[in-house]
Order: sequence, then structure tokens, then C-alpha cells
Amino acid sequence: MSIKFTILCENSVGMPFGGVGEHGFACFIESDSGNYLFDTGQGLGILQNAAVLNKDLASIKAIMISHGHYDHTGGLPQVLQRCGRVPVYAHKEIFVRRFWGKQRRFIGIPFRRSFLESLGADFKLSRKMVELAPGIFLTGEIPRRTHFELGDAEMVAVYDDGSEKQPDPLNDDFSLVVKTSKGLVVVLGCAHAGMVNIIDYVKDNFPGEKIYSVFGGTHMGFSGSKQFDETMKVIDRYEIEKLGVSHCTGLAKSAQIYARMPDRFFFACVGATLET
Repeated sequence: MSIKFTILCENSVGMPFGGVGEHGFACFIESDSGNYLFDTGQGLGILQNAAVLNKDLASIKAIMISHGHYDHTGGLPQVLQRCGRVPVYAHKEIFVRRFWGKQRRFIGIPFRRSFLESLGADFKLSRKMVELAPGIFLTGEIPRRTHFELGDAEMVAVYDDGSEKQPDPLNDDFSLVVKTSKGLVVVLGCAHAGMVNIIDYVKDNFPGEKIYSVFGGTHMGFSGSKQFDETMKVIDRYEIEKLGVSHCTGLAKSAQIYARMPDRFFFACVGATLET
């Protein structure tokens, strides 16, 4: 399947004219079966960048949400106002209230479900892997198996019954898997589940398939040396040819990754593309 991925929202901009950077992530996917959107950023740049990059948001057949944080869902109203009624695929826990740090800064979805539904969101919520179109999959819930991918201790989840969990388990952390002519492409929202857990899960569920590329928010910016080294070993072990870093990778870790694998590295910034 021929497919093109274009980054619409990210912290940095890789094109000279008109692009807007923001702390967030969104990826526009053009495939033989139609166009799709994975995440929507904060809402600061999605419309501007889609216009500059000539990507028609009204054409998308579905929206996929990686997890329920503001920097991946804040652009939902603007996108829905362009595309109208459309399926929105995500985990059942995306509307859990989420906070960060001692100040309890709210970092969850900044809109009520009923408001988004009034704009046309047709939520398809599940914990399991979903095939959205031939060869395009949303992973479902990722098993947490590694001992070194521990998540962010500053994040708190507050559930409808008033109970809290800290750190937030972020059970809703989904990634996208696309079958292409060069192998599987794995698109990460923020990789809160851990890149190694995600990659191992993909290998388990697509036996015998080569992973050609992994790109998106790696969460490496929050990793210790053990997690970083083990993640790089897995990239090498599976001979992943293209590693694109975005959003929560951080400049320091991005530089370290480039130094280790310059021929396989790319910045998945606003305007960056991957075609297969």
C-alpha cells in the first residue's frame, strides 16, 4: 500500500513559510483507502499548518487519538468543524481527568465529550486493537512488561468515582500501525507506554512483519540512561530503518539519537513527510 505521512503539529517547524510550532503532535495520513488524522495538537497550529501544507481536513475519514492529553486533543473542535461527523477512535479512558505536578495543572482533554459530539465526533472507544481500514491499525492497550519504562511520576489521573492514581497509568496510550510496501510504520503519539513495550507489542501482533519506521513522540526526553540505552538496542535489534523524533523527545535526546544512528534519523517536525 502506498502511503504518505505528513506532520501537521509538532514543537518545531521544518519549513520556511507559514508553519506554526506548538507543544503537541498531529499527523495527516494519505492512503489508498482515504485520508486520516492521528491526533490534533493543542489547537494552535492545526488549521494554519494544514492550509500551508495543502492538506484538506474536510477529507479525513476518521480521527485517531493517541491518548487523552490536551496537546494531542486540543485541536479536535477545529478539525470537527471542518470535517463534520466523523468516527473518532480512542481508548475508553481518554476522558479521565488528568493533572501534572504539585500545582495540579490540568492536562487532560479540555472539552466535554458532549460538546465534541455536538460538533460531529462519533466516538468509537475500545481497549482492543482496531483495524480502521485495510492495513491501518490502532494498537489498543499496550501491555507494560519492561522494568525500566516507568512513566512520569508527576502525572495524576482522577476517575469519575473520585479515586486517584499517581503516577497516571495512561492505559489509553495508543499508537498507529500501518502496513506499507516497505514494512510496518509505527506512529507514536507520546509513547507513554514505553517505546520498547510498544515495539515488542507490534512484533507480537504482526509476526514475521518487518518494522520499517517508527516516528512521533518518543518520550525519550523523560528517560534515564537505562531506558534510553535499552530502547536504542531494540531499534538496532529489529533493524528499524527510519527513526523520526518528535514532540516529547527533547533536543538533548534527539542529538544523542542522531549521533548513534545518523543514517536512520530524521526530525519529525511540522512539514516533515514519510512516503512508502
